[in-house]
Amino acid sequence: MTQFNSLRMIRVVSVLLTGAVLLGTIALAQSTKVEGLIKARNGDSMTLQTADGASAVVLLTDSTQVGEVQGVFKARRKEMSMAALIPGLAVKVEGTYNDQSQLVATSVSFKGNDLQDAKKINAGMHETQAQAQQNKAELEKHNAELRKQNAALQQQQQQITANKAEIDAAVARFGQLDDYYILDEVTVYFANGKVNVEPSYRPQLLALAEKAKNVNGYVIEVKGFASSVGSVGLNQKLSEDRANEVVHILIQEGHIPLTRMLAPGAMGESEQIGNDTTAEGQKENRRVVVRVLQNKAVAGV
Repeated sequence: MTQFNSLRMIRVVSVLLTGAVLLGTIALAQSTKVEGLIKARNGDSMTLQTADGASAVVLLTDSTQVGEVQGVFKARRKEMSMAALIPGLAVKVEGTYNDQSQLVATSVSFKGNDLQDAKKINAGMHETQAQAQQNKAELEKHNAELRKQNAALQQQQQQITANKAEIDAAVARFGQLDDYYILDEVTVYFANGKVNVEPSYRPQLLALAEKAKNVNGYVIEVKGFASSVGSVGLNQKLSEDRANEVVHILIQEGHIPLTRMLAPGAMGESEQIGNDTTAEGQKENRRVVVRVLQNKAVAGV
Protein backbone atom coordinates (compact mmCIF):
# COMPACT_ATOMS: atom_id res chain seq x y z
CA MET A 1 0.00 0.00 0.00
CA THR A 2 2.86 2.36 0.77
CA GLN A 3 4.57 1.63 -2.53
CA PHE A 4 1.32 2.33 -4.38
CA ASN A 5 0.96 5.72 -2.64
CA SER A 6 4.53 6.64 -3.58
CA LEU A 7 3.94 5.92 -7.27
CA ARG A 8 0.78 7.94 -7.14
CA MET A 9 2.61 10.88 -5.63
CA ILE A 10 5.31 10.77 -8.34
CA ARG A 11 2.63 10.84 -11.04
CA VAL A 12 0.91 13.83 -9.42
CA VAL A 13 4.19 15.78 -9.19
CA SER A 14 4.98 14.94 -12.81
CA VAL A 15 1.59 16.21 -13.94
CA LEU A 16 2.03 19.39 -11.94
CA LEU A 17 5.50 20.05 -13.43
CA THR A 18 4.24 19.43 -16.94
CA GLY A 19 1.42 21.86 -16.33
CA ALA A 20 3.80 24.49 -15.03
CA VAL A 21 6.00 24.17 -18.11
CA LEU A 22 2.95 24.46 -20.39
CA LEU A 23 1.74 27.51 -18.51
CA GLY A 24 5.19 29.10 -18.85
CA THR A 25 5.26 28.39 -22.56
CA ILE A 26 1.78 29.82 -22.98
CA ALA A 27 2.82 32.94 -21.03
CA LEU A 28 5.96 33.30 -23.14
CA ALA A 29 3.99 32.99 -26.35
CA GLN A 30 1.26 35.36 -25.23
CA SER A 31 0.72 38.18 -27.71
CA THR A 32 2.04 41.62 -26.61
CA LYS A 33 1.46 45.10 -27.97
CA VAL A 34 4.11 47.84 -27.79
CA GLU A 35 3.98 51.43 -29.03
CA GLY A 36 6.90 53.75 -29.60
CA LEU A 37 9.20 55.62 -31.96
CA ILE A 38 11.72 53.78 -34.10
CA LYS A 39 15.11 54.91 -32.83
CA ALA A 40 17.24 52.73 -35.09
CA ARG A 41 16.81 50.17 -37.83
CA ASN A 42 19.38 47.51 -38.59
CA GLY A 43 18.30 44.92 -41.13
CA ASP A 44 15.78 42.55 -39.53
CA SER A 45 15.75 44.34 -36.18
CA MET A 46 14.74 47.75 -34.94
CA THR A 47 14.90 49.56 -31.62
CA LEU A 48 11.83 51.31 -30.23
CA GLN A 49 11.70 54.06 -27.65
CA THR A 50 8.50 53.71 -25.68
CA ALA A 51 6.54 56.50 -23.97
CA ASP A 52 8.26 55.82 -20.64
CA GLY A 53 11.70 56.27 -22.24
CA ALA A 54 12.58 52.57 -22.24
CA SER A 55 14.05 50.78 -25.26
CA ALA A 56 12.68 47.62 -26.81
CA VAL A 57 14.28 45.44 -29.47
CA VAL A 58 11.86 44.25 -32.14
CA LEU A 59 12.71 41.44 -34.52
CA LEU A 60 11.19 41.41 -38.01
CA THR A 61 10.58 38.20 -39.90
CA ASP A 62 9.36 37.26 -43.37
CA SER A 63 5.90 36.75 -41.89
CA THR A 64 5.75 40.15 -40.17
CA GLN A 65 2.88 42.16 -41.62
CA VAL A 66 3.55 45.87 -42.12
CA GLY A 67 0.64 48.19 -42.76
CA GLU A 68 -0.56 51.78 -42.77
CA VAL A 69 -3.86 52.32 -40.99
CA GLN A 70 -6.30 54.56 -42.89
CA GLY A 71 -9.72 56.13 -42.53
CA VAL A 72 -11.33 58.29 -39.88
CA PHE A 73 -11.58 55.40 -37.43
CA LYS A 74 -8.31 53.82 -38.64
CA ALA A 75 -10.24 50.74 -39.55
CA ARG A 76 -8.65 50.16 -42.96
CA ARG A 77 -5.15 48.84 -43.37
CA LYS A 78 -2.85 49.24 -46.38
CA GLU A 79 -0.10 46.69 -46.74
CA MET A 80 3.35 48.34 -46.85
CA SER A 81 6.94 47.28 -47.37
CA MET A 82 9.32 46.92 -44.44
CA ALA A 83 11.30 49.71 -46.11
CA ALA A 84 8.72 52.10 -44.65
CA LEU A 85 9.97 51.33 -41.14
CA ILE A 86 12.40 54.25 -40.83
CA PRO A 87 13.83 56.02 -37.75
CA GLY A 88 11.47 58.62 -36.30
CA LEU A 89 8.30 56.70 -37.26
CA ALA A 90 5.70 56.11 -34.55
CA VAL A 91 4.54 52.48 -34.71
CA LYS A 92 2.41 49.92 -32.95
CA VAL A 93 3.96 46.48 -32.75
CA GLU A 94 2.18 43.25 -31.90
CA GLY A 95 4.09 40.05 -31.31
CA THR A 96 5.49 37.56 -28.84
CA TYR A 97 8.68 37.54 -26.81
CA ASN A 98 11.31 34.90 -27.50
CA ASP A 99 13.55 33.32 -24.89
CA GLN A 100 15.99 36.24 -25.30
CA SER A 101 13.37 38.82 -24.28
CA GLN A 102 13.17 40.12 -27.83
CA LEU A 103 9.79 40.97 -29.28
CA VAL A 104 9.22 39.00 -32.47
CA ALA A 105 6.77 41.12 -34.46
CA THR A 106 3.77 39.55 -36.12
CA SER A 107 2.48 42.95 -37.25
CA VAL A 108 3.65 46.56 -37.35
CA SER A 109 1.25 49.41 -38.06
CA PHE A 110 1.55 53.17 -38.34
CA LYS A 111 -0.35 56.23 -39.51
CA GLY A 112 0.21 57.78 -42.91
CA ASN A 113 0.82 61.22 -41.44
CA ASP A 114 3.42 59.79 -39.10
CA LEU A 115 5.23 58.23 -42.03
CA GLN A 116 5.34 61.55 -43.88
CA ASP A 117 6.68 63.29 -40.79
CA ALA A 118 9.35 60.62 -40.35
CA LYS A 119 10.39 60.99 -43.99
CA LYS A 120 10.76 64.73 -43.52
CA ILE A 121 12.82 64.18 -40.40
CA ASN A 122 15.05 61.68 -42.20
CA ALA A 123 15.42 64.01 -45.18
CA GLY A 124 16.45 66.80 -42.84
CA MET A 125 18.87 64.51 -41.03
CA HIS A 126 20.36 63.38 -44.34
CA GLU A 127 20.79 66.98 -45.45
CA THR A 128 22.33 67.88 -42.10
CA GLN A 129 24.68 64.90 -42.26
CA ALA A 130 25.63 65.77 -45.84
CA GLN A 131 26.33 69.36 -44.79
CA ALA A 132 28.30 68.12 -41.80
CA GLN A 133 30.36 65.86 -44.05
CA GLN A 134 30.99 68.75 -46.42
CA ASN A 135 31.96 71.02 -43.54
CA LYS A 136 34.28 68.33 -42.22
CA ALA A 137 35.91 67.90 -45.63
CA GLU A 138 36.36 71.66 -45.99
CA LEU A 139 37.77 71.88 -42.47
CA GLU A 140 40.24 69.08 -43.19
CA LYS A 141 41.23 70.82 -46.43
CA HIS A 142 41.64 74.11 -44.57
CA ASN A 143 43.72 72.41 -41.85
CA ALA A 144 45.89 70.74 -44.49
CA GLU A 145 46.44 74.11 -46.14
CA LEU A 146 47.33 75.65 -42.78
CA ARG A 147 49.82 72.85 -42.11
CA LYS A 148 51.31 73.40 -45.55
CA GLN A 149 51.56 77.13 -44.96
CA ASN A 150 53.11 76.59 -41.53
CA ALA A 151 55.67 74.21 -43.01
CA ALA A 152 56.49 76.74 -45.74
CA LEU A 153 56.71 79.51 -43.14
CA GLN A 154 59.07 77.45 -41.00
CA GLN A 155 61.19 76.64 -44.05
CA GLN A 156 61.25 80.31 -45.01
CA GLN A 157 62.21 81.27 -41.47
CA GLN A 158 65.03 78.73 -41.54
CA GLN A 159 66.13 80.12 -44.89
CA ILE A 160 66.08 83.69 -43.53
CA THR A 161 68.15 82.60 -40.55
CA ALA A 162 70.64 80.84 -42.82
CA ASN A 163 70.77 83.84 -45.16
CA LYS A 164 71.34 86.21 -42.26
CA ALA A 165 74.18 84.08 -40.96
CA GLU A 166 75.74 83.99 -44.41
CA ILE A 167 75.36 87.75 -44.88
CA ASP A 168 76.71 88.47 -41.39
CA ALA A 169 79.73 86.30 -42.18
CA ALA A 170 80.29 88.15 -45.46
CA VAL A 171 79.92 91.53 -43.79
CA ALA A 172 82.38 90.49 -41.09
CA ARG A 173 84.83 89.26 -43.73
CA PHE A 174 84.58 92.38 -45.81
CA GLY A 175 84.66 94.51 -42.70
CA GLN A 176 88.23 93.34 -42.22
CA LEU A 177 89.26 95.12 -45.46
CA ASP A 178 89.66 98.52 -43.83
CA ASP A 179 93.39 98.19 -44.35
CA TYR A 180 92.91 98.20 -48.14
CA TYR A 181 92.70 100.94 -50.72
CA ILE A 182 90.00 100.78 -53.40
CA LEU A 183 91.85 101.33 -56.67
CA ASP A 184 89.14 100.48 -59.18
CA GLU A 185 85.44 99.58 -59.16
CA VAL A 186 82.88 98.27 -61.67
CA THR A 187 79.15 97.76 -61.02
CA VAL A 188 77.29 95.20 -63.13
CA TYR A 189 73.48 95.47 -63.26
CA PHE A 190 71.12 92.58 -63.97
CA ALA A 191 67.61 92.15 -65.36
CA ASN A 192 64.85 91.00 -63.02
CA GLY A 193 65.38 87.36 -62.03
CA LYS A 194 68.46 87.02 -64.30
CA VAL A 195 72.02 86.00 -63.44
CA ASN A 196 73.70 86.20 -66.84
CA VAL A 197 76.11 89.10 -67.35
CA GLU A 198 75.10 91.25 -70.33
CA PRO A 199 77.77 91.48 -73.06
CA SER A 200 78.16 95.24 -72.59
CA TYR A 201 79.77 94.69 -69.16
CA ARG A 202 82.47 92.26 -70.31
CA PRO A 203 84.87 94.95 -71.64
CA GLN A 204 84.62 96.82 -68.33
CA LEU A 205 85.36 93.68 -66.30
CA LEU A 206 88.28 92.70 -68.51
CA ALA A 207 89.70 96.24 -68.33
CA LEU A 208 89.46 96.07 -64.52
CA ALA A 209 91.29 92.73 -64.58
CA GLU A 210 94.13 94.15 -66.72
CA LYS A 211 94.46 97.21 -64.46
CA ALA A 212 94.57 95.00 -61.37
CA LYS A 213 97.53 93.03 -62.71
CA ASN A 214 99.64 96.19 -62.55
CA VAL A 215 98.87 96.70 -58.85
CA ASN A 216 101.36 95.33 -56.34
CA GLY A 217 99.70 92.82 -53.95
CA TYR A 218 96.19 93.34 -55.34
CA VAL A 219 93.07 91.32 -54.50
CA ILE A 220 89.62 91.47 -56.13
CA GLU A 221 86.43 91.72 -54.10
CA VAL A 222 83.07 90.64 -55.65
CA LYS A 223 79.76 91.23 -53.88
CA GLY A 224 76.34 90.29 -55.32
CA PHE A 225 73.03 91.95 -54.42
CA ALA A 226 69.33 91.56 -55.23
CA SER A 227 66.22 93.71 -54.98
CA SER A 228 63.65 92.92 -52.28
CA VAL A 229 61.06 91.91 -54.89
CA GLY A 230 60.24 88.20 -54.44
CA SER A 231 61.13 85.78 -51.65
CA VAL A 232 64.13 86.26 -49.39
CA GLY A 233 65.51 82.82 -50.22
CA LEU A 234 65.26 83.37 -53.97
CA ASN A 235 66.94 86.78 -53.74
CA GLN A 236 69.76 85.33 -51.67
CA LYS A 237 70.35 82.70 -54.36
CA LEU A 238 70.20 85.32 -57.14
CA SER A 239 72.83 87.45 -55.43
CA GLU A 240 75.08 84.41 -55.06
CA ASP A 241 74.67 83.28 -58.67
CA ARG A 242 75.27 86.81 -60.00
CA ALA A 243 78.48 87.13 -58.01
CA ASN A 244 79.68 83.73 -59.22
CA GLU A 245 79.00 84.65 -62.85
CA VAL A 246 81.20 87.74 -62.55
CA VAL A 247 83.93 85.71 -60.83
CA HIS A 248 83.92 83.18 -63.68
CA ILE A 249 84.44 85.96 -66.24
CA LEU A 250 87.32 87.45 -64.26
CA ILE A 251 89.01 84.08 -63.86
CA GLN A 252 88.31 82.50 -67.25
CA GLU A 253 88.45 85.55 -69.52
CA GLY A 254 90.36 88.06 -67.41
CA HIS A 255 92.87 85.39 -66.27
CA ILE A 256 92.84 86.52 -62.65
CA PRO A 257 94.50 83.86 -60.45
CA LEU A 258 92.33 82.24 -57.80
CA THR A 259 94.84 83.38 -55.18
CA ARG A 260 93.90 86.99 -56.02
CA MET A 261 90.15 86.46 -55.69
CA LEU A 262 88.38 86.96 -52.39
CA ALA A 263 85.49 84.56 -51.79
CA PRO A 264 82.47 86.19 -53.46
CA GLY A 265 79.85 87.60 -51.09
CA ALA A 266 76.12 86.87 -51.54
CA MET A 267 74.53 89.87 -49.84
CA GLY A 268 70.91 89.11 -50.80
CA GLU A 269 68.54 91.99 -50.07
CA SER A 270 70.96 93.78 -47.73
CA GLU A 271 72.40 97.21 -48.55
CA GLN A 272 69.56 98.40 -50.78
CA ILE A 273 70.66 101.58 -52.54
CA GLY A 274 67.58 102.15 -54.68
CA ASN A 275 63.88 102.51 -53.91
CA ASP A 276 62.37 99.07 -54.52
CA THR A 277 58.93 100.55 -55.08
CA THR A 278 60.11 101.85 -58.48
CA ALA A 279 61.48 99.99 -61.50
CA GLU A 280 64.57 102.19 -61.55
CA GLY A 281 65.24 101.58 -57.87
CA GLN A 282 64.87 97.84 -58.31
CA LYS A 283 67.37 97.90 -61.19
CA GLU A 284 69.91 99.71 -59.00
CA ASN A 285 69.60 96.99 -56.36
CA ARG A 286 70.08 94.08 -58.80
CA ARG A 287 73.84 94.45 -59.01
CA VAL A 288 77.32 93.02 -58.50
CA VAL A 289 80.05 95.34 -57.27
CA VAL A 290 83.64 94.46 -58.26
CA ARG A 291 86.59 96.22 -56.61
CA VAL A 292 90.35 96.10 -56.98
CA LEU A 293 91.91 96.37 -53.52
CA GLN A 294 95.49 96.99 -52.40
CA ASN A 295 96.79 96.48 -48.90
CA LYS A 296 97.76 99.83 -47.38
CA ALA A 297 100.87 98.36 -45.91
CA VAL A 298 101.98 97.06 -49.33
CA ALA A 299 101.14 100.39 -51.01
CA GLY A 300 103.27 102.25 -48.48
CA VAL A 301 106.37 100.16 -49.17
